[in-house]
Amino acid sequence: MGIRENEAHKQGLKFNAKEIVLAVKMIEELEKTIEVVYHLMEHEGVEAFVLILLTAEDIDMATLLDHEKRDTDILFEIDKEEQIYVMLCQDTKVDGGYHFADRVIRNILSQKGTNVYCSEVEVRSTRNQVKNVVFKLLEIFMKTKLEKKINEIVYKSMN
Repeated sequence: MGIRENEAHKQGLKFNAKEIVLAVKMIEELEKTIEVVYHLMEHEGVEAFVLILLTAEDIDMATLLDHEKRDTDILFEIDKEEQIYVMLCQDTKVDGGYHFADRVIRNILSQKGTNVYCSEVEVRSTRNQVKNVVFKLLEIFMKTKLEKKINEIVYKSMN
């Protein structure tokens, strides 16, 4: 039996059931923390933050990411079985997030990790609803996987 057209994401990016469940988990995990970071942006002079969504196989991602993160970075385990993690990097712009993700990917590969997918969103304003930020991150991640951009960093800035 072949894949139906809508299951192959041919007519624009659509969420399948698994991706909707992933979106719900991401919103549940990230929403309150992003709201706190938004408060810091509005009242404490924090300029931007970066969300990095990562997955890889054949490696202990939780340990690697916990070791790589700074004290100000927040690590979220979204799906332990699929090894999907989000890192919120406070007071970070897209170039800093890109360099961090690049270092993490190099470390994953040096430890024989495989099938690394990485997407990143820089948020420079509190104008975006938290759910829209999460959906944008997930949308970029889905597109990255669909286009098989293994070991690459795909990023977007949101004003």
